[in-house]
Amino acid sequence: MWQIRKRDRAEVELDGEVEVPEERQRVLDEHRLVTVGDAGAFAKRDKNTDLKVELHQRLIELINLQALDKMSRLQIEEEVGDIVAEELAKQNQALNQVERKQLVGDVLDELLGLGPLEPLLKDPTITDILVNGHDHVFVERYGVLEPSAVRFKDEKHLFRIIQKIVSAVGRRIDESSPMVDARLADGSRVNAVVPPLALDGSLLSIRKFARVPIGMDRLVEIGSVPLQVAEVLKAIVAARRNVLISGGTGSGKTTLLNAMSAFIDGRERIVTIEDSAELQLQQTHIVRLETRPPNIEGKGEVGQRDLVKNALRMRPDRIIVGEVRAGEAFDMLQAMNTGHEGSMTTVHANTPRDALSRVEQMIGMSGIDIPIRSSRAQIASALNVVIQVSRLADGRRKLVSVSELTGMEGEVVTMQEIFRFRQTGMSGDGIVQGRFEATGIRPRFLDQVMAHGIALSADLFRPDAKFEA
Repeated sequence: MWQIRKRDRAEVELDGEVEVPEERQRVLDEHRLVTVGDAGAFAKRDKNTDLKVELHQRLIELINLQALDKMSRLQIEEEVGDIVAEELAKQNQALNQVERKQLVGDVLDELLGLGPLEPLLKDPTITDILVNGHDHVFVERYGVLEPSAVRFKDEKHLFRIIQKIVSAVGRRIDESSPMVDARLADGSRVNAVVPPLALDGSLLSIRKFARVPIGMDRLVEIGSVPLQVAEVLKAIVAARRNVLISGGTGSGKTTLLNAMSAFIDGRERIVTIEDSAELQLQQTHIVRLETRPPNIEGKGEVGQRDLVKNALRMRPDRIIVGEVRAGEAFDMLQAMNTGHEGSMTTVHANTPRDALSRVEQMIGMSGIDIPIRSSRAQIASALNVVIQVSRLADGRRKLVSVSELTGMEGEVVTMQEIFRFRQTGMSGDGIVQGRFEATGIRPRFLDQVMAHGIALSADLFRPDAKFEA
């Protein structure tokens, strides 16, 4: 049996090491910063909130916080349960077994996790968690937003949870730096904004990612990608075509990028570059790089462009940039044009043509004075395929277009659409109806696909080909 209670000694011995009172107090203060005083505030009208707060404060005083790192949650739950039972008996509080178990779970969520957010993070049906101040929490299920009964005790409670999230990945948030992007241990993306930028209380947005990455088979199963189009996407990756995935916010760009990356040969060296690490590639030879924000003095920032330049010196076979937002687009195109075929990235845009315009604008943000025609020629020679994904009116996410870049005509980048999703209407219950179809154009990348020994049926590209999803 582990022992997490503090001993009544001036010095506490842990695994042969001596913890002096000053060090113990420092650890205690650090944990108090993000946990003390607000345990288990799950609902605004929870009559047990005061009891949970009091018990949590008492637990912080009684337990040895350093011992927690060496124990599993099950072991901690067993011992914390005993302490809670003793404290309840002292206070004459009578709770049944179910209530006691819930109380212990609430306290452990505050101590080890993210407090009121833990049940939402564990719910596999929730894809987004949106916190608008301490007393307004919304979630997205199956593409539809709905209010949640979860509440934080007060604004300080919410701010402590935000601090706990961002400090875990080496970021900071305060009045001087009131906005931050971070991630959770499972890769879920987090954005937080605190006062003075947030006028009505701290704001927290969490985009959850599946614990088991969603593969192409699953995208086919749920109707996001037709089976026949999935075969073409697999061939595009295997034939080392450079891919740009375009879509709006929450349209599934990163999910599709993850799914397509599974088709990369496991013998290749892949370098991923992201602002917040979200990609969940399954290959073994992966080098993951993440940007770094400036420190409190405004120094030490490492941006995506720096990482893309450095990646070229790391002997990559493919470079995958989570999302291009600025001048790194120019360096990414350079990499695609200089032997790093099969690289992939994403961009925010509503149509394939808009995606090319966005990339062109980003080249201008690189600080290099390059003529428009030259930048467009760079785009035309570097990118081979643009894939458009969209979030439909009913909340479902679908691949809606696969287009191929074919070169330049005058000063215009030419592009031809290979597949598209055609919406035909909506059902009575608000479900978007439609089907995928081929445009009848035989893509030029078919020659490279065949050169890599990959067979694709010509029937996939017939003008009358229709695909159900």
